[in-house]
Amino acid sequence: MKVENSKMVAVNYTLTVDGQIADKNPEGQPLEFVCGAGMLLPKFEGALMGKEPGDKVSFTLEPADGYGEVAPEAIVELPKTIFMVDGKIAEDILFVGNVVPMATADGQRMAGLIREVKEEVVVMDFNHPMAGKTLNFDVEVVSVRDVTPEDLQGQCGCGCGDCGEHECGEGCDCGSCH
Repeated sequence: MKVENSKMVAVNYTLTVDGQIADKNPEGQPLEFVCGAGMLLPKFEGALMGKEPGDKVSFTLEPADGYGEVAPEAIVELPKTIFMVDGKIAEDILFVGNVVPMATADGQRMAGLIREVKEEVVVMDFNHPMAGKTLNFDVEVVSVRDVTPEDLQGQCGCGCGDCGEHECGEGCDCGSCH
């Protein structure tokens, strides 16, 4: 069976960014997704179309086809006072490199990376961590099969599998993820 839309696909992958391995599936635990359901980057899925189990493919996604360019407007200064817990600023979470889950005034969840901590403000970056990066993939198709109703349970469209359990990637509209 070949990779095509509406098929359950399992792949082993390695993502390399700037010459370093940035992500890969755990040994013996291939990444599974419903092709064409919007769970993965469209160009990632496109590179797999027509492939069969055992096929291997390497491809590169430029930022525009991955997570976009870095958006300067997504880097903002927030007053330290918004990090108050029980009337005190939560200094223990305010350090460079920490990713802090946050919500907008309308309840949209997102994660922000702390870039700088100043006396009165915290510089937060809300860009996707892979924004502006060229993504190099090595992928092996492990299996392709028809989708079952069980495959669709717990899926919100973001690809995390069960949004109530943990945070997942951007684009999720289930209300439980960032």
